[in-house]
Amino acid sequence: MNNANAVETNNGGHVAEKPAVILVHGAFSNGQVWGYVAGRLRAAGHPVVTVDLPGREGAPMAADQVSLDLYRDTVVQALDTVSGPAIVVGHSFAGIVIAAVAEQVPEKIKTLVFTAAYLPQDGDSLLSLAQQDHDARIGQHLTIDKERGIAVVEYSARAELFANDGPAPLKEKLPDLILDEPATPLVTPVRVTAERFGRVDKIYVSTQVDQVISPAFQVQMISRTPVRKVVPLQTGHLPFLTDVEGMAKAIENATL
Repeated sequence: MNNANAVETNNGGHVAEKPAVILVHGAFSNGQVWGYVAGRLRAAGHPVVTVDLPGREGAPMAADQVSLDLYRDTVVQALDTVSGPAIVVGHSFAGIVIAAVAEQVPEKIKTLVFTAAYLPQDGDSLLSLAQQDHDARIGQHLTIDKERGIAVVEYSARAELFANDGPAPLKEKLPDLILDEPATPLVTPVRVTAERFGRVDKIYVSTQVDQVISPAFQVQMISRTPVRKVVPLQTGHLPFLTDVEGMAKAIENATL
């Protein structure tokens, strides 16, 4: 992990820093999903920190010990390892996580990049937002195991839900890569204010053939919580696997 911002020389001969990038995975996954994008960002000169949220491989913890506050604090700790305000990228459910982070430490963030993500208002949760997305197809394939405190995506539906735009080899491997998710953070409302979360720069990477968070609902969320720009990608829910170059470019250009 590189704790100092990378530098480059611009056309005027002045040294310009490249901000660090913090990559936060969504539900049912871990930090490994960012591997290809992280490699490209590092090659371009960005320090990169890939976060593993607690309660899964990479950061094991019992589901009943996991909370949205713990997720937030995990990302804040990652921000503490880099110098200067960072680009913070959140995928899917992690849109709620990075909103909580921005509310906590807005001064540590250069730009939030919501990627196929829930873009919350105060009091929203994944559950409350997902219930409004009538075009999403994940609901009928999602079950809550109350005894174990986890959410589970139906195995046979995983490939087409998450990587409907992906090649056959990815679809073959993907079902075994989808993880069970601690349920409590998914139903926890996030608290945000205009004075803190509201002042942080935001962009949205929209996924145009997404079946988990529908394109129509992405537009609806953006209309309620405006962002500085929208970067459309012609992908399903996992652009960091099906359009690595497009995803990396969107992050590199996030502050422009």
